[in-house]
Amino acid sequence: MRKGEPKTLRDAHEVVMDRRPPNDANPSVWLAFRLGNARLYKAVADIDRGHHHEALYWASYEERKAGEISVELQAESKPAD
Repeated sequence: MRKGEPKTLRDAHEVVMDRRPPNDANPSVWLAFRLGNARLYKAVADIDRGHHHEALYWASYEERKAGEISVELQAESKPAD
């Protein structure tokens, strides 16, 4: 792991909040944000063993949110009937 990467769940939460896009950001920006968060929380789950299950919860949450955004993006890209 590179220096400066989060090693605790608290660190991960801080990184997530620091890089959070504006509420009106493009959905594709939000999708990338959510997927990156999921990867981050999974990595932290392996390091911060005391918060392993909680970090996995957050990874799952972020994946769920990413899935919702992905569905929205797919619906927007379909041609109108």
